[in-house]
Amino acid sequence: MTLSLRIENVDAGYGAVRALHGVSIAVAQGETVTLLGTNGNGKSTLLKCVMGMVRPTRGSVVLEIDGVQHDLTRLSTEEIVNLGIALVPEGRRLFPKLTVEENLLLGAYRPLARSAIGRNTAFCYEAFPLLQERRRQLAGSLSGGQQQMLAIARALMSSPRLLVVDEPSVGLAPILVSHTITKIKELKERQGLTVLMAEQNFHQAIRIADRGYIIVHGEIVFEGRTVAELEQNELVKNYYLGTA
Repeated sequence: MTLSLRIENVDAGYGAVRALHGVSIAVAQGETVTLLGTNGNGKSTLLKCVMGMVRPTRGSVVLEIDGVQHDLTRLSTEEIVNLGIALVPEGRRLFPKLTVEENLLLGAYRPLARSAIGRNTAFCYEAFPLLQERRRQLAGSLSGGQQQMLAIARALMSSPRLLVVDEPSVGLAPILVSHTITKIKELKERQGLTVLMAEQNFHQAIRIADRGYIIVHGEIVFEGRTVAELEQNELVKNYYLGTA
């Protein structure tokens, strides 16, 4: 099965506030594409457009699976998830008064994933052994790093083809950020996933990205076709590397 995501000329916002201005990006089968930008520049809004949580006022968001195009701007979030897209939201967004295991089971709501609950649960516990140890523990009592593990595992329970990850480094200590980013790469390779990741930690993002985009004030200001191109960009040098 082949999969690609194309976002073209998207405007979007909240009421009178426009957060995105003519944004165009593409993600191909098997890629890890990073969307780089500091807080408040539209990264999360763009991912919400992919998930049907924010409706663009202009432009298109198209997921193509085996030659069949799906206009995501016309689908509900539930229908988008059913196509095989899973979101790991910023701030984890777990159900704090439910156990680790109950949070995982809620991730398997997608009909196609229900028959694979046993297999996916076993995979998540293998990938994150600590979650198995704490499967009866309330999610709200986990540490920040443990909650991030659970948020990623919950997304994997839906048997996704495209994993959309929003700011996985937020609120984590540097060593946990590194571990989380490494784990995303490992899971991507083991599951054959395609990954779109919004991240402001440039150094960590480029460790696993194939290429990326820089978004500033809701506009794509640079497309790096390789990590090397991103590293040489003047904006990156100014905002992330401090070498310009």
